[in-house]
Amino acid sequence: MEEPKMQTASVVIKPNEEFIQEAERLKPALLKRKVEAVQLVNVVRDEAMIHGWKAEAAGEPALLSAKELGKGDSVILDFGDHRVGYLAFDVSSVGSPPDAPLQLKLTIGEMPVEMAEPFSEYEGWISSSWLQEETLTIDVLPKRIELPRRYSFRYVKFEVLASSMKYRAILDNISCTMVTSADISQVESLDHPDDMLERIDRVSIRTLEDCMQEVFEDGPKRDRRLWLGDLRLQALANYETFRNYDLVKRCLYLFAGVPDEKGNVSANLFIEPTLIADDTYLFDYSLFFTTSLFDYYTASQDEKTLRALWPTARRQVELALEQLDDRGIVQDRQTWWSFIDWQMDLNKQASSQAILIYALKRAIRMAVWVGCESAGRLTEQLSAIEEAALKHLWDGELNWFVSGEQRQVSWASQIWFVLAEVMPAGANKELMLRLLDTPPDIGLSTPYMHHHLVEALLVSGCQEPAVAHLKAYWGGMLADGADTFWELYDPDNKTFSPYGSYLINSYCHAWSCTPTYLIRHYGL
Repeated sequence: MEEPKMQTASVVIKPNEEFIQEAERLKPALLKRKVEAVQLVNVVRDEAMIHGWKAEAAGEPALLSAKELGKGDSVILDFGDHRVGYLAFDVSSVGSPPDAPLQLKLTIGEMPVEMAEPFSEYEGWISSSWLQEETLTIDVLPKRIELPRRYSFRYVKFEVLASSMKYRAILDNISCTMVTSADISQVESLDHPDDMLERIDRVSIRTLEDCMQEVFEDGPKRDRRLWLGDLRLQALANYETFRNYDLVKRCLYLFAGVPDEKGNVSANLFIEPTLIADDTYLFDYSLFFTTSLFDYYTASQDEKTLRALWPTARRQVELALEQLDDRGIVQDRQTWWSFIDWQMDLNKQASSQAILIYALKRAIRMAVWVGCESAGRLTEQLSAIEEAALKHLWDGELNWFVSGEQRQVSWASQIWFVLAEVMPAGANKELMLRLLDTPPDIGLSTPYMHHHLVEALLVSGCQEPAVAHLKAYWGGMLADGADTFWELYDPDNKTFSPYGSYLINSYCHAWSCTPTYLIRHYGL
């Protein structure tokens, strides 16, 4: 996720050095594995494929060492699956001694379209520097090249931009040293009788594995940061698979280590060169610190961490409660104050109210666990804001939750109120079935919200449609060529990108990894 910066000028960070040191102590060692390309490919036009391109086999990688490349020549290697790591290769020459440097361009991509459509035509609003390409000028041949930057990719295109008529270049021994902090040996085999769910589970795990680095990254291609919304979902998937509790704990301590002067945690963190809290603060993401701590303790029973981080978790709820109007409803402001989904037409008031209720219920349970006297006060506030939500946001004539001055009806509002369990179980089930039967115009844009749709169906007792949607949506990505799950996928608009170009989309993204959690946790 990445978005325009808002309200950023006056933030003052109050670091907690004890928390930062604890996070540093929990820094994982990265596991490394060397892999090589599996085939040469050509990328060709096919309008039936997503983005209009597909990769066709063009020979074994061993043929590359016999392929002489001159100016204007290019080759594309397919590593057979999604990879995150460091590229290295040998380059040498044949013919006369090299009398001029070799200029070599590498285009590195997760999807065939990145090998086909020139990055020079990119016009999105996110910096083009996220597009993975390198231009190397090599003065002396032969040479072993080890690229210092980490890449996220399946395909690599090598193109000779300039050389000399007196020699030609040879590429050989091309490899990737993959890196992750996820130990795949810790994952129990699913052996699901449904082949589609088995495959979705496997690709979900691979997506999570590639995002588990020194922190839970949102995406290894872009923007390689620790985001709270992604962390919450990654952690849930991790508890069912890798069970790396220390990595979750490290991330929680990092967020708690750099709050602002009011105690608010940032929506995301930069880890290098030093720990830096980004100047983006989101209503829903701050509350997800509270819910993430609750989930962590539920999975790990680590009482020491619960007690240490409880004040930070409680503070996020307190700050959110300050955002209520005199009716007890979250104020409706037209800024990037709450994310919810990449849906530009979505009014976020109702969803934000439901997320506050969702977080407050978990905060109350943590308060009881640690013996905090705030439990009673928080319980009273919960009752008041639930009552306010039913009074002001539930439209009994429409039978929908509404949001904002225009009383907008959206998928997100209904989903989050079901997850918050404001209404009785039977009413929640009726609401979800009505949502599927008569869907609102304001729909869902990302796998992030499709996760919440499936989970809302499950918690309301609608397992059959939950499984059907999971298979249709994530299975749709598989049918369109995914080997890790994507940041963005709209089956009705497969070119969708909130950034202005699908070239910059992330095709291995943290918030898409949750089917493995849904399948395993709910016993699907």
